[in-house]
Amino acid sequence: MKETLFYVYILASGKHGTLYIGVTNDLIRRVYEHKQKCVAGFTKDYNVTQLVYFETFNDPVSAISREKQLKKWKRDWKINLVKAPTQTGLICMKL
Repeated sequence: MKETLFYVYILASGKHGTLYIGVTNDLIRRVYEHKQKCVAGFTKDYNVTQLVYFETFNDPVSAISREKQLKKWKRDWKINLVKAPTQTGLICMKL
């Protein structure tokens, strides 16, 4: 049986742009939906489409808890998280 992973992700509208934090169990699909502006809302209104960071979790409760934690962080803390080297490395762009 395939293990379901959950993702907390950060999208950006561009360098020095708007940040968005979300949670999903299908990162590829969700990023595609943001890029295609499939769902009306914040990311569509502010053109937040570039994946700049993500973390994986084995259960939804942990992922949602981390999402809520990150949403309370100051912008600078979020930027530092995105810029910090990780086990998988930086994934997209410099903010």
